[in-house]
Amino acid sequence: MVSEGGAGRGSRTPRTEGALKAIASGPDPGERLRRVLEQALVFAGASFAALYTPGENRELLCLVESAGVPRTLYGVRDSYPAAGGSPVADAHRGGTPVWLGPEEFAGSAESRRVPSSGFSLATLPVRGDGGGCLLALTERPEGFDSDDRACLELIAEALTCPVPAAAAKDEGARELQPGAFTLAMDTGRVEVGDDILRLFGLAPGEFDGKVETLLGLTVPEDLPSLMSVTEADHMSIGDRELEFRVLRPTGPPKWLRLSGRLLPGGEGHPARLMGTVVDASTLRPDVTDVARVQRLAAALATAGTVRDVSQAVVAALRRPLRADRIALAEVENDRLVVTVLDPPEPESWPELWRLEWRTEWPDAPVRAMPTLAAALREGRARIWPAGTGDLEPALADVGPGGLAVLPLPAAGRIAGACLIGWDTPHDFGPDERALLTASAGLAGQALMRAHAFDAEHELVGMLQRQLLPRRLPKLPGAVAVARYLPSTAGLELGGDWYDVIPLPDHHVALVIGDVQGHSAAAATLMGQMRTALRAYAVEGHPPDVVVSHANRLLMDMESDLFATCVYVDLDMEEGSAWCVRAGHPPPVLRHPDGTTEIAEVEGGPPLGVLTQADFPMSPLGLGPGTLIALTTDGLVESADADIDEGLDRFAHALGAADPAHLGLVADALLGDARRSDDVALLLVRYDGMALRPLRESWSVWRLPEAVRHARRFTRRTLRVWGAPEGAVDGALLIVSELVTNALVHTDGKVRLDLTLIGDRLRVAVADASPRTPVKPTSIGWEATGGRGILLVEAMSATWGTLPVSGGKQVWSEIPLGR
Repeated sequence: MVSEGGAGRGSRTPRTEGALKAIASGPDPGERLRRVLEQALVFAGASFAALYTPGENRELLCLVESAGVPRTLYGVRDSYPAAGGSPVADAHRGGTPVWLGPEEFAGSAESRRVPSSGFSLATLPVRGDGGGCLLALTERPEGFDSDDRACLELIAEALTCPVPAAAAKDEGARELQPGAFTLAMDTGRVEVGDDILRLFGLAPGEFDGKVETLLGLTVPEDLPSLMSVTEADHMSIGDRELEFRVLRPTGPPKWLRLSGRLLPGGEGHPARLMGTVVDASTLRPDVTDVARVQRLAAALATAGTVRDVSQAVVAALRRPLRADRIALAEVENDRLVVTVLDPPEPESWPELWRLEWRTEWPDAPVRAMPTLAAALREGRARIWPAGTGDLEPALADVGPGGLAVLPLPAAGRIAGACLIGWDTPHDFGPDERALLTASAGLAGQALMRAHAFDAEHELVGMLQRQLLPRRLPKLPGAVAVARYLPSTAGLELGGDWYDVIPLPDHHVALVIGDVQGHSAAAATLMGQMRTALRAYAVEGHPPDVVVSHANRLLMDMESDLFATCVYVDLDMEEGSAWCVRAGHPPPVLRHPDGTTEIAEVEGGPPLGVLTQADFPMSPLGLGPGTLIALTTDGLVESADADIDEGLDRFAHALGAADPAHLGLVADALLGDARRSDDVALLLVRYDGMALRPLRESWSVWRLPEAVRHARRFTRRTLRVWGAPEGAVDGALLIVSELVTNALVHTDGKVRLDLTLIGDRLRVAVADASPRTPVKPTSIGWEATGGRGILLVEAMSATWGTLPVSGGKQVWSEIPLGR
């Protein structure tokens, strides 16, 4: 039983309201009533809660549902007279809650039915059709305090009132299904479907309708658990489930599973247990069954990783052997590298194992367990029943009632070990020993394969990461985070990629893409496409031209593969973007108010499909705080859901996330990602630039006075911007040299651009020639040229060239020092 501690009492009322709202909107109305009652246990400290409603003739208040400990411990009845003097009837008639402490309850007539009166009682009227009453009991000395009472009142308001007697009568009157039964709890008469009789080995004409007849066909050891179900005093209203065995003329007993629900009786109707019985032998076969080994072999055949192999072994052995703990570990040098522990809690294992606990599980030294080391050297399974052998504590405490150590052989060596322990004395039969030996051989071979698989998969992942950006650039006015998850379905490389490309004038290109297939060819093509898109973007082309050039390149490569991508050109100064989509899922935007939008972006065909393809540009409006999410189909598409449903789920998860921590958002979005396909995810939060740059441009005409005009334009602009006079002369010298070089060494248009960001001035001169200016290595005293670039380098904090639309841009940055 779980209840809220005293530290959290001040906040229990709103938490109760939240829990009840969640239950009310839940998908399973059949469980809603029980779940509402369970909130009394969680938030009000009750040990028992129940709902009573009027019966058919409204003379009795009948128990409909309950939660908590069995009602018989408190002497709670399944019905109370509506006109009687019980607290249930008082609350129902009066319409007001009744609160009784231990002393008050001891003086009531109802206390005579209770073995002990050291508890508090509360009854609250329930509104609705016909009304009803909520009953709650607690054993806490202080009883129900004010917070408890407020929570109980909320629970009473949330309850609905079915009519139990009519429901029981209607359900009992239905035609019995072949696998169903109904048991009258007062007489022990049972109605059984033909399928259940067949499971018990009886013909319909051979059954006399008595539950004792069926109980006589079960394994004697299972009778106590069955009696606890078939005797009403041991049960409370609600669902029950258990497994038991029935005897067969030949062979081992058959496992059956009973699922039932105890329905309260109204006036003239006894309580009834209704449910089903099914064959559970496929779920719990006897350990002597050869099929257990066959199923283990099938599970290991599909286990890809060391963890998968370990979990398959635990699932195949622990439950049928009824073991209390099982450990599986690889042997590396002189240590046991544990791959799975069941149960996983440290306190379930010996002290030595706890001392060697690393992160998730221990890394135990073999030398501390000489008996285990000897078993591994011999390579044979060893079994120590309870009380035999002189085992060191590290092994003896694993199985005080019996221990099995299974070396796992593979390829002429011992790949690992499996330890199985029992707390109570365990008898190792010959069939069980054969099962352990066969399982050890299968697990050893699978462990060796899985270890090789893990190593190769790690290598594949490392190669994949080398093809992706090592780190993302720092962006002015934005934050970017990316994630990549390789596929776990095989060892082949994937083709998903992402990129963030800083561009001139505070533009940033965001790219995400996916190459068809999973192979080395797909990964190679992915690297080529990423490089090509980056190169075309840096050249200064608009987004549609960048994607068109990449498409043409892929067509010229004559590859059998195609690729999809999304390219977004983000203007950090204006908060606008242009998007181009080539057969790829569109971007998803999360606006500052938490609403999400799947961008309506026109799309072109995948890259490498059509030579002459159009890739239209679509605008995206961004405000400060907008989050742009780009992903690949591995995150939003699956075999059981199309891409539109996946995008809707992705957008909903994005809207519920906190954009302040993009790393946590990315991890949450990838939490449920299927790993049959690789996944790339790129998140960018646009915050807006804190400092907007100042810009001015000048078209330089090819006139004798062109350089003087450029200098005058620069001086006037810097004066307007408030640049210090001491820095103006250096800027004018750089403008003179760059403009002169462009006019002398190139043809076509020349443009001068000035940009001021803070105290840093950027001078850029663009021309139509792709030739980059060459800095001379040496200049003689008689040379008449070549000194201009050296002067620019000397006067600049940094300088360089950029390709721009078939030409180039030579730029220089100067600190103004204001």
